[in-house]
Amino acid sequence: MLDALVHQGKFGEDYVRVLASAAGLLISSDDIDYDGVDFCIKMHSATGWSPRIEVQVKTTSRPQRRAAAFDFDGLNQSQFNKLAGPDFLVHRYLFLVIVPAKTDQYAALNTTGLLLRDVGYYVSLRDRTPFDQPDKKKHVRVSVPTANVLTVTTLRQLIDG
Repeated sequence: MLDALVHQGKFGEDYVRVLASAAGLLISSDDIDYDGVDFCIKMHSATGWSPRIEVQVKTTSRPQRRAAAFDFDGLNQSQFNKLAGPDFLVHRYLFLVIVPAKTDQYAALNTTGLLLRDVGYYVSLRDRTPFDQPDKKKHVRVSVPTANVLTVTTLRQLIDG
């Protein structure tokens, strides 16, 4: 069995892979997560450059909901800087996948299909200012709107930009 946090993170990444597959999109990843990006998700284009986004996937089994957003404290300042600001050629997003506390509830199969629990959300940090001297020991609170639900449709819209 996987360590609980590794299992949770793997499930979050697989959740995103399933959505991308259902949307007819392609996923690739670098051989190491050096740039703070888990995946490049792109739309196939036969006419040149394929539109794409880059994403960092995070998970939580204890979401902190405040009004119409989740307060996520799982990024340190260095990780935050790899997503924040307007200086990336490819738009970057934080994907937050809320998962059940018990791993045996991550997925359920019944006669109507496979159910993945719970829900993924997205937020762009393009409008946030990166830290001048990022500290890996200090965490940053990111507000992830509950209206930004990851679906097949919204994933395509993020790529279409």
